[in-house]
Amino acid sequence: MADDALSSVSSMVSGLNASIKNAVEAIRKSQSNQAVGDVQEFSKTVRKSALTSTAGATDIGVLAKNTTRLNVASTLAANDKVDFYKFKVTTKGEMTMGQVGDDGVRVQLMNRLGRVMADSDPKSGDNYDSFKKLQAGNLTVDKGDYTLRITRDKGQSDKDPKNYALQVVMGNYSKDYDTVAQAPAKGDTGLALTTGQQATLDGLNSAIGSLNSIPTGQTGTQKLMGSFNLFV
Repeated sequence: MADDALSSVSSMVSGLNASIKNAVEAIRKSQSNQAVGDVQEFSKTVRKSALTSTAGATDIGVLAKNTTRLNVASTLAANDKVDFYKFKVTTKGEMTMGQVGDDGVRVQLMNRLGRVMADSDPKSGDNYDSFKKLQAGNLTVDKGDYTLRITRDKGQSDKDPKNYALQVVMGNYSKDYDTVAQAPAKGDTGLALTTGQQATLDGLNSAIGSLNSIPTGQTGTQKLMGSFNLFV
């Protein structure tokens, strides 16, 4: 794992706006997921685990229909091969996922058994069809635990850092949860959480902090594009 890559993201942001424009059209559907009333904003900054398996997945929250919207922003640093994020869905429904960031980022949605349900790789067949449904808000998922797997597209160099931001929502929302996932701390083997990491994860359900940098009630596109302000 590389050192804290986010400390140097500012040097890579110059070309990010162009790639974001390419991604905006794909997440236009997420703009129809409206804020309801006064939206509560919560945020946390965590260190990703050094584990390169689902066992080290970063918890980004609970997805409740017409209640919560979950957002995560991070970087696949040079020589980092994979990031995992987990979340819980409280009821069956149609889920929407938005994505912005650098080109060449592959996103897969997996169920609790590790089966891939949707894949951004156009060559993944039915899973790619499901990914397009996910982007359009037409993919029905059951209640349960899910994982997002983030890697590079085939042919992309491991030496090239990849910035990305993802968002999942089911219907409308009144609570907005933001996770900034930083690189693992130096010396972290992924075998155990430090006291600070555990405290941060525990803070997920208590909704620590308030994100003032992103105004209440933004569309999905505005929300994800604004998340990159946290890097500079």
